[in-house]
Amino acid sequence: MNQSSAIKQYAIVTGNYWAFTLTDGALRMLVVLHFHQLGYSPLQIAALFLFYEISGIVTNLFGGYLGARIGLNRTMNIGLGLQVIALAMLTVPTHWLSVPLVMGAQALSGVAKDLNKMSAKSAIKLLVPGDQQGRLFKWIALLTGSKNALKGVGFFLGGALLALLSFKGAVLAMAAALALVWIASVILLKQDLGKAKNKPKFNELFSKSRAINILSAARLFLFGARDVWFVVALPVFLSSQLGWNFWWVGGFLASWVIGYGIVQSFAPKIIGTFSSSKSEAAPGGSAALAWAIVLTLVTALMAFAFSTPLPVAKVLIIGLLVFGVVFAINSSLHSYLIVSYAKDDGVSLDVGFYYMANAMGRLVGTLLSGYVYQTGGMIACLWITTGFLAIVCVISLLLPKTHSRAS
Repeated sequence: MNQSSAIKQYAIVTGNYWAFTLTDGALRMLVVLHFHQLGYSPLQIAALFLFYEISGIVTNLFGGYLGARIGLNRTMNIGLGLQVIALAMLTVPTHWLSVPLVMGAQALSGVAKDLNKMSAKSAIKLLVPGDQQGRLFKWIALLTGSKNALKGVGFFLGGALLALLSFKGAVLAMAAALALVWIASVILLKQDLGKAKNKPKFNELFSKSRAINILSAARLFLFGARDVWFVVALPVFLSSQLGWNFWWVGGFLASWVIGYGIVQSFAPKIIGTFSSSKSEAAPGGSAALAWAIVLTLVTALMAFAFSTPLPVAKVLIIGLLVFGVVFAINSSLHSYLIVSYAKDDGVSLDVGFYYMANAMGRLVGTLLSGYVYQTGGMIACLWITTGFLAIVCVISLLLPKTHSRAS
């Protein structure tokens, strides 16, 4: 594939990812705020996302296999189409909007999200020559960072749409907009993107690479750590303890995630600034370990500060800003390493396995977020997050110290 064609396909993949992310972030905020308004407890709200996270585990595992057999263009378009259906399911009359229906729609949305993400991340591997690891890191950082910045916009969009259009009106508008994106993607995305030359066997679903298995374990605890205090505990805390309204909660979390995404986009430059070696243009496990240690210390300090007489609001806001910067660098590093470690033929198999671990971490974190916050409050959530991050540090000790491709 020539450079011009590669850039065009990168633009289409990124555009699809952006559009999907806007609806995904908005839908999550809509569900959290709408059902909190209806009087649901934090644990009940967390349960609404149960099948969303469970479906992600299954989807990433089998989606990688599917992508290698039928092509990443098809798995990406299937993901977009499923998200349109999931949104449409929530446009029913209010008295039909039962918990099982919402959980079912979330499950479908979870399948859609992970098909879309797995396809996008895998596609980048195929668009960058194997000897240009610095460029690969930059493209992955840009894709991941821009996606998360738009997820922040989606959080704000969710809060705003809930206030302006009501729950039903909001999901209907998003379904219509995403349907147009899906039609464009079906027409424009290259037909053979990501299809393996040798059709993978079913027993190749699980990675046989030691580096990928270790990185996947670290990813599980990294995202479990984040979601323990971020998914349910944080928005409910801002609303119930600090008295913020929907606009403030949605706007603040949107701003945080947008900033988080911007930092991810600049992660290669940030890591290069702190690196003592120019070879860190293609970082390895040593960089992942160093930044995991920094993140653990930041979270422990924030948890300790919550137990002091310091103003809670200031501690939370300052802590969130620092946590967001360091977590963004960790996440960007991991996102690059998995694509770099993955084998070239059937790349989606390795990427899918890795994001299956990511989804497992999110599931554990989401459930703990509701339960721990309800029983122990925000301080307990932060200490559990710190413990998870300490495990990430231990696992990261086993990663290859320098850049090494698993293939």
